[in-house]
Amino acid sequence: MFRTGEKVVYPGHGVGMIEGLQSKSVSGVQRKFYMLRILESEMTIMIPTENVTTVGLRPIISKDMVSKVYRILRTKRVEVDQQTWNRRYREYMERIKTGSVIEIAKVLRDLFVLKADKELSFGERKMLDTARNLLVKELAIASAHSEEKILDDLKTIFSH
Repeated sequence: MFRTGEKVVYPGHGVGMIEGLQSKSVSGVQRKFYMLRILESEMTIMIPTENVTTVGLRPIISKDMVSKVYRILRTKRVEVDQQTWNRRYREYMERIKTGSVIEIAKVLRDLFVLKADKELSFGERKMLDTARNLLVKELAIASAHSEEKILDDLKTIFSH
């Protein structure tokens, strides 16, 4: 169970705040819903409490996990997939949708490695931005640093 005021991650949308718990009658059945406000977009999503695991709603990562994410980002020796950009795009999108901070970090790293090699397609550039935004917000909250500091860290990591 999440508490009101708690920050959580909703896969594909990023960090949100639990604004409360509401009961609603759906098809004659009383159900409880988390009212989740996504911080980046001010969008509010109702998530049935019994579907929390199904949708992948999870707490913000721990400080230990932050170090692991940075280790993944610093690993530059990766096998960049030589498949067509649209296949790669679909694969990366699936990984982002898992909501796993590890998978999102790998997508970001792989796209930066690929970008150093060749120009990214429009879709890949958009995905790089999406992965970066999802990661920056969560890393900032988890490490108690500003988003600007996290962005500076990423610039430093990927400028080498």
